[in-house]
Amino acid sequence: MSSAALNGMRILVVEDEMLVSMLLEDMLADFGCSVVGPAPTIADAMPLATGAGIDAAVLDLNLGGDSIYPVADVLKARGVPFVFASGYGESGLNDAHRGAPMLQKPYRQADLERALRGLKL
Repeated sequence: MSSAALNGMRILVVEDEMLVSMLLEDMLADFGCSVVGPAPTIADAMPLATGAGIDAAVLDLNLGGDSIYPVADVLKARGVPFVFASGYGESGLNDAHRGAPMLQKPYRQADLERALRGLKL
């Protein structure tokens, strides 16, 4: 799948750092994706995760000390693929989510594209 295949995808962005969120939104726009959100908190993300029409999600693993796992669990139950983003890499994942797709922060546009292309969209 080329980045052109990402064109038109609706991607949920859950990120609490405003500058990272803005950069991520720009990268997704370059791929032709529509951003859903961004959501900086679990409380903001849950309604989007449960009801929004989304094709995939990029989830910051830690939102101001809160774990993103409740949102990830909702997406998983809906069959919506997602990638975690974290500065801690896979070592930051709990056992239930070990092996999930991971973007190591800081990441570049090519890293994001590779991660999204690797999802079963």
